[in-house]
Amino acid sequence: MTTPPPGQVPGVQPEELPEQLPEGSALLDVREADEWRAGHAPEAVHVPMSELVQRLDEIPEADHLYVICRSGGRSAKVTAYLNANGWDAVNVERGMNGWSSIGRPLVSEEADGEPFVL
Repeated sequence: MTTPPPGQVPGVQPEELPEQLPEGSALLDVREADEWRAGHAPEAVHVPMSELVQRLDEIPEADHLYVICRSGGRSAKVTAYLNANGWDAVNVERGMNGWSSIGRPLVSEEADGEPFVL
């Protein structure tokens, strides 16, 4: 991860994240419930962007907070918001699409079928 110019959101490519997040790191998935149920990273914490302000107390306390959505747009907005309000957050660019395209694991809340990115 490189430090972005002023006004830009810090970001990291999925390939740059270690397969197992180090201690003190957390992955925050800000997609909606149906997207989460279809498939998500095993260690992710789910707080949808639409509920973020009401659920700030559920944001993991972490030295490195990585924020992910489907393609990187919503997570960039959430990252900017969190950083403006005292967190040290980094956007996962390309989101879950990028995550799954490099073969990172997915789990599903659905009983039938393979997990997938919705």
